[in-house]
Amino acid sequence: MKQLVILGTGWASYSVFRNVNRNFYKIIVVSPRNHFLFTPLLTSTTVGTLEFRSIIEPIRNTGFRDPHDFHIAEAISCDFDKRIVKCQNALDKSITSEVSYDKLVVGVGALPNSFNVPGVHEHAFFLKEIVDARKIRERILQNFELGLAPGISEDENKRLLHTVIVGGGPTGVEFGAELYDFIRQDVSRLYNIEKENVKVTLVESQKILGAFDEKLQSYAEKKFRERSNFNLIKGIVNEVLPNGVKLTDGSFLPCGLVVWSTGLAPREFTKNLDVTKTKQGQVLTDNYLRIISDRSLNSYAIGDCSNIQDYPLPCTAQVAEREGRYLAKSLNEFAKNGNVSNPFTFKSMGMLAYIGDYKALSDLPEFKLKGITSWLLWRSAYLTRLGSWRLRLQVPLDWLKTLLFGRDTSRF
Repeated sequence: MKQLVILGTGWASYSVFRNVNRNFYKIIVVSPRNHFLFTPLLTSTTVGTLEFRSIIEPIRNTGFRDPHDFHIAEAISCDFDKRIVKCQNALDKSITSEVSYDKLVVGVGALPNSFNVPGVHEHAFFLKEIVDARKIRERILQNFELGLAPGISEDENKRLLHTVIVGGGPTGVEFGAELYDFIRQDVSRLYNIEKENVKVTLVESQKILGAFDEKLQSYAEKKFRERSNFNLIKGIVNEVLPNGVKLTDGSFLPCGLVVWSTGLAPREFTKNLDVTKTKQGQVLTDNYLRIISDRSLNSYAIGDCSNIQDYPLPCTAQVAEREGRYLAKSLNEFAKNGNVSNPFTFKSMGMLAYIGDYKALSDLPEFKLKGITSWLLWRSAYLTRLGSWRLRLQVPLDWLKTLLFGRDTSRF
């Protein structure tokens, strides 16, 4: 039986892992993260609308022939000629190992892009993993409690309760939406004397939700501008400081929390691969998702860490999941017939975004929706896409709990 090594547990890799035929391959998964994360609902966990464990699925629940077949490790190099991946244990860096493969799937994803802006890594919060959401939630609650401490001045209270979001893509907009709901529904109840000082500023150099239909963009912008405690600023951040952010126009925004959501950059492993890459540092593949620099045709790259030559696609969960499903089908077909019939093609199913106050945007090929109708579609669509029945039960229960009792503001 051939050995299939899958690097990563994100949308692309997890999709391969779930759909490949285990009668054909012995599957080894290598990842520093031992769970799959349903990223479209990640922003909901930052304020307690959903709980963290309601949107993650442990990898081992999917099943391995041998418990040793999952390595909680990070790939650090790959020798395509010898077909060996060198790994470093995520829990103990002194432990290294080598994993051989017959087929290799590189789906390591990407990192948030700081664009070399000073202070981003030191003072801003990213929003890509569960650990990021936990840190943001902790900081939000810390700032609200600290704002009530004896001796805190009015100016310091306003700074603590000001959140700056850098980046107007879906992640930045949806985090702002969740924060708005938290302020409107819970802050007014639990921290009512601080409510007037709470402020959210979204900084974007172009238009928010740039990939969406223009009318939907305008609707979202209109709704945000109508909110008394929400500001939209067209600008570029020049530096992030411990007490706020500087913009290129010289203005300074004092704040207690900076959330940075401005694009993607390659991981160190991807940078170190001796293969042809795009200008953005993504591994270049052919239309069958094979790494074009690997003449053996035994390695594939999928998801955010890769791009298809002459067929560039956006770095979205939808693209990654579909690439993973296609690759699993191709690997099954290759094991049966020794060849793969059709190259990968992608047709978008559309885009969804939550903008707060039970309103959302639906930019679908067939129609465009906005408002509460779109919000119902947004919730039902994501509910059906959750990876397991356990999550499909937990998420609506969290939504109901939040509706009836409010969000949990415990610090621990």
